[in-house]
Amino acid sequence: MTHSKLFIFDSDRKTRDLLLAFLTYQGYDTTIVTDRVGFFDTDTPTTPKILIANLPELLAQQLNVQEKVEDCNLVVIAYDKADGAHVLPQSERWLFIPKPLNLDELESMVMRAQEYHALKLRTHDPATEEYPHFLCSTIIGKSRQMVSLFEMIEKIAESTATVLIQGESGTGKELAARAIHQLSGRSNRNFVPINCAAIPDDLLESELFGHVKGSFTGAYANRAGRFEIADKGTLFLDEIGDMKANLQVKLLRVLQTKEFEPVGSTRSQKVDVRIIAATNKNLEEQVASRDFREDLYYRLSVIPITITPLRERHEDIPLLINHFLGQFNRDKRRLVRGFSREALEILCHYAWPGNVRELENLVERMVTIKESGFITPDDLPEKYLPAQLHPVAVPAGAAPAGIAANEELPPEGICLNSIVDAFENRLIQLALARTGGNKKEAATLLNLKRTTLIEKLKKKNLQAA
Repeated sequence: MTHSKLFIFDSDRKTRDLLLAFLTYQGYDTTIVTDRVGFFDTDTPTTPKILIANLPELLAQQLNVQEKVEDCNLVVIAYDKADGAHVLPQSERWLFIPKPLNLDELESMVMRAQEYHALKLRTHDPATEEYPHFLCSTIIGKSRQMVSLFEMIEKIAESTATVLIQGESGTGKELAARAIHQLSGRSNRNFVPINCAAIPDDLLESELFGHVKGSFTGAYANRAGRFEIADKGTLFLDEIGDMKANLQVKLLRVLQTKEFEPVGSTRSQKVDVRIIAATNKNLEEQVASRDFREDLYYRLSVIPITITPLRERHEDIPLLINHFLGQFNRDKRRLVRGFSREALEILCHYAWPGNVRELENLVERMVTIKESGFITPDDLPEKYLPAQLHPVAVPAGAAPAGIAANEELPPEGICLNSIVDAFENRLIQLALARTGGNKKEAATLLNLKRTTLIEKLKKKNLQAA
């Protein structure tokens, strides 16, 4: 993780001393500054910095922060009254917290700023250098599988050999193909994608190779195909496993001879194209069942790459969530602070059948609906919750919701703290609902002191009915 230096800018002594004590206790390298010299005069100008500042004072001092932020070494966390966010630029380098300050929210913002530095900056000190958590700003991950993928892509990018990318739907096969293209000597030429499963069989040949005027009904003019458009560049053939046998033969010929014939033409055209194919099917099984040509398979899989499904690299989930959260907050002008620890743990134990695409869709949905604050387990759609957390009635003396006395733990295990906390939240909400929001009566139902219940409501940020 990139280690950022924190600066606090606020003339109110109590506030800055509180922030300094809290952040220092949390292990951050934190300094108080009172003017532009104290902030910008540093012996390590390339060090990632996080400025935590009182927004009105920051604007009044006329610190040239906007210019400094542009060099991407600085992230600003500004705080003001709740409606102060509108004066901030729409940028992932400007974060906002409403007053009164919530220290948990502040630390979450600091972590987001550090994650930004980890993604955007690369340390050049050999003693501390880590492999970046992203490749071409598109593929994100820090798991062993993703680091191996990054290394492989960098090794093969300059090659002209065909690449076969295999992986489940939603794992990011096209992103990997684009990264190969962007790191290659062909990056200034076209990257041309085509989904072989999305185009009807009778039109796919024309899409790939083009056609001449009059070659079939509706061919009113000559039309260039994807091979011609991708000349000197990269052609990405997605879902290659769905290509029909007759087109497999023609594709094999292009790979062998580097030339093709447009539909209706008798003249061949030379082409210099790097082919990257992708599929979510097992091509070896298709070869064995004679659904895919063996000779074409070996031509395509000169360099095979497999992208690991998300359920096998859960350590990448927080990184991906943070990336999507920043993206959708900017795009949709939202102020969602993040996912609570309990919600994050639940998502890290989910199987993700739709892989990264499903995760991206969930974050977009949550940001759109939530608008601000933290996303908790109560905000998550029911399908993402373990069976133990599904909202059900809790009869007197029953075991925790969803757990029978003779039930075994699921094979993937559970997060005990998350389940216990969510179960406690549910009981409190049920008690408040039964008593119409009367805290004293709800505390009696739960065999708690009224003051204890009130403290729990504050700590858990629960609302009485």
